[in-house]
Amino acid sequence: MLSYPSLDPIALAIGPFKIHWYGVTYLIGFAAAWWLGRLRARRVDAPVAREQMEDLIFFGALGVVLGGRIGYNLFYNLPAFIANPLVLFEIWKGGMSFHGGLLGVVLALGLFSRRIGSGFFRLADFVVPLVPIGLFSGRIGNFINAELWGGPTESPLGMRVPCDYSLSTEELCEQVGSPDGLFSVPVHASQLYEAVLEGMVLFLILWLFSARPRPVKAVFALFLICYGLFRFSVEFVRMPDSQLGFLAFDWLTMGQLLSLPMILFGFLLMFLAYRKGKGA
Repeated sequence: MLSYPSLDPIALAIGPFKIHWYGVTYLIGFAAAWWLGRLRARRVDAPVAREQMEDLIFFGALGVVLGGRIGYNLFYNLPAFIANPLVLFEIWKGGMSFHGGLLGVVLALGLFSRRIGSGFFRLADFVVPLVPIGLFSGRIGNFINAELWGGPTESPLGMRVPCDYSLSTEELCEQVGSPDGLFSVPVHASQLYEAVLEGMVLFLILWLFSARPRPVKAVFALFLICYGLFRFSVEFVRMPDSQLGFLAFDWLTMGQLLSLPMILFGFLLMFLAYRKGKGA
């Protein structure tokens, strides 16, 4: 069994000013997307010029942050949000949703595609291979924050988490149990599973698939399918959000429910892309 290394979530503190690693991971994701985007913009079929990448990242960052925050409150925190809409601005308490961020980015890409005179799906095909590095970085941020843990396991990869590390780990120990009152029973480090699947594996799949010309919509479709399947799978070992629990069947989580439309829409887009062929 492994033990959680108790990483400090604060990267830098100068007096009352603190920079958290979770924020740094977002910056790393955006910087990686900008760098990779400039490389991809050299291709003759790129819908974006290299000098437009800064504007594209700005639009995308707004979509991620605003969509992620709004999505969290709508999908995971709705009763509290209805009771007090100002919780939307309580960012120091955390709370971001990938699916909300995805919707925000889709809206941002729609606006940016109109601005540069490019079709939405051509731009989406260009952008999605840039995303997994940010997903990887964000999941590492979740691990540093000691949040979004999986359930109990007897696997050698199971990790014992200190109960007094944070509010998240205190809640985890209450949910899964703590034999000695100091550490949880071994649990799945589901953040790291997602970092590998949604970050490293998804990046390789999309980067290699998009290395050759593909029908319009195909790369975006593959992103939706793969991310949806990876997220749906990891949710089986990830603890459901305490304020929601399982939505149905004693196993269906909100993450799985939100991933299902991604998977279905991805297969539909892939069918449409290859039905029309490479000339679409």
